[in-house]
Amino acid sequence: MRDATHPSSPTKNHHPKMGKSSKSLKSALQSQQSRLKLKEKEKAAQAAKAALQKGKKLAQGNPNAKGKRKAKADSVDDFTSASSISSRPVAGTSTSTSASPLDRHGSHAQATRRPTIPFRPTDTILLIGEGNFSFTRALVLHPPASVNSGLDHLPPRNVTATAFDSEEECYEKYPGAEEIVRGLKEKGVEVRFGVDATKLERVSGFKGRKWDRIVWNFPHAGKGITDQDRNILSNQMLILGFLRSAAKFLKSGTVPVVNRSGKKKRKPDDDEDDEAEEDREMDVDEPAPHTNSSERGTILITLRNVSPYTLWDVPKLAKNPPPPTQGSNPPNPRYTLLRSFAFHRRIWQGYVHRMTKGERAHGTGKTGEGGEDRTWEFCLRDV
Repeated sequence: MRDATHPSSPTKNHHPKMGKSSKSLKSALQSQQSRLKLKEKEKAAQAAKAALQKGKKLAQGNPNAKGKRKAKADSVDDFTSASSISSRPVAGTSTSTSASPLDRHGSHAQATRRPTIPFRPTDTILLIGEGNFSFTRALVLHPPASVNSGLDHLPPRNVTATAFDSEEECYEKYPGAEEIVRGLKEKGVEVRFGVDATKLERVSGFKGRKWDRIVWNFPHAGKGITDQDRNILSNQMLILGFLRSAAKFLKSGTVPVVNRSGKKKRKPDDDEDDEAEEDREMDVDEPAPHTNSSERGTILITLRNVSPYTLWDVPKLAKNPPPPTQGSNPPNPRYTLLRSFAFHRRIWQGYVHRMTKGERAHGTGKTGEGGEDRTWEFCLRDV
């Protein structure tokens, strides 16, 4: 699905311009950004201080530690140098296939961990901001074969894929999109263009419909704002609009129970803001999605787990949205964070992450070439 604007094939999904927000809402979001930045600086300072103290203790406890550390450093330098030479890709080869799991992830444990597939073959799925529709194609036509997800039995008619662009704009931006869409329609997938993720209620044919999963991979406002704070604010407004609009289209039911692979289970009403605790409970990778077909629907948002995307603080926006102000949009619903997990692009065959501006942006329009991709899954707190 598109990257961050409104398309959806790992292309940046671009979005419509948001209306002017009240000063108080902007102030609340900007204040939140400031707190996040301060928190990141404090964490970095604490980590540096801890490392310094540890080094001093080692030196005090062992007079020979300095010499040993130097010898060890020399040894590590030699190993690193040799490794960097041996791991360089040979001309004409693909680094993604030539590197071993150990090279890419640092441990066989991580390499053998099964990716999380958050879908069931019985789910009804609404995909937002699909861009060139390559994620839809991967989901419907080439589901992950390495994971026993059962998605090869997912009926194509259960999937509705949308793009923010008009059909003409989509095909102009993304070469190959027309062929992909044609193939999806032949299989029975519902494809819609001109869908604004913040105004789903205005889509003809959506009235009265509900989905098990509403998915937006790599959302982005795509406004080209160079000022980072304003850019963050623009994308936070986009996410808030999406969460508000999508709530009307989630199925009702019991709070979903997701497998945690031995991790501590999270209570449905648990809304702690401690990031370390949240990471410990939410960092899961397991193939089983949900356990009950009568559960309430969920929203899945995928972003790169690096700055500036982390500064959007999507979990906070979903769990504790800024309070409404007079004359603004209706208050945002409150969500519960069920889990977060690594999003592995490699298991989605043919999925290509592109920018909201499409192929015209810097030649290929590709983005997201570094850092971890992560999915956050939410359900409505109150139904």
